[in-house]
Amino acid sequence: MAAISELNKTTALNKTGVNPNSILGKDDFMKLLLSELQHQDPTSPMDSDKILAQTSQLAALESQDKTNKALEALTASFKQNKNFAAVSTIGKYARLENKVNLTQDTKGNINPTSFELNFAEDIKSGQIEIYDENNKLVKVMDIKEDTKGKHSYSWNGLNDAGDEVKPGKYTITANYYNPDGVKLSGEFGSYKVESVKFEDEKTYLKLNGSFIPFDKVQEIYEKKVS
Repeated sequence: MAAISELNKTTALNKTGVNPNSILGKDDFMKLLLSELQHQDPTSPMDSDKILAQTSQLAALESQDKTNKALEALTASFKQNKNFAAVSTIGKYARLENKVNLTQDTKGNINPTSFELNFAEDIKSGQIEIYDENNKLVKVMDIKEDTKGKHSYSWNGLNDAGDEVKPGKYTITANYYNPDGVKLSGEFGSYKVESVKFEDEKTYLKLNGSFIPFDKVQEIYEKKVS
């Protein structure tokens, strides 16, 4: 089947880089087949089975071309929907991991760590609770009266008994009271989505002045107005 052989030859040339920018499509395939029929030996015409085989190959090629176009359209639609979903997060809040990772220095001592908490309202009083990986409460820290917004805190890695805890991940939670005596929760690892960036087919959210990959976000939510 000369047309198919020519197709294979062209494909091989493309792979070796001799003719890398040329793509043999269904129209080129049809031209090869017609040219082959036109220049066939009248005393030894092409076998009808070979013609049927090549036309079947052409039909399969055309079907594949339609399928590829449908998949490309579907992919573009998914990408557009994903981008729209990302843009719709602007103004909402993104929650990252609510844990801090305690590490040791070269002498085996626990390194102090710091973290930030977001408070939706002014703070009258409150407490920060730190839990180990077994959900055991290891440390309670008092929150002093302060204004709403983002505040930084540090932990020296000691529990309430004054002993060093083990290295690992620790969960941070915070509860506080506003000036009206209403109990609220402080948010650790939560930031307002400032903007969205698309780069190298990846989506990034701008949180606290830095761009974070969208797949690092655990939750998108809206804060309820009291």
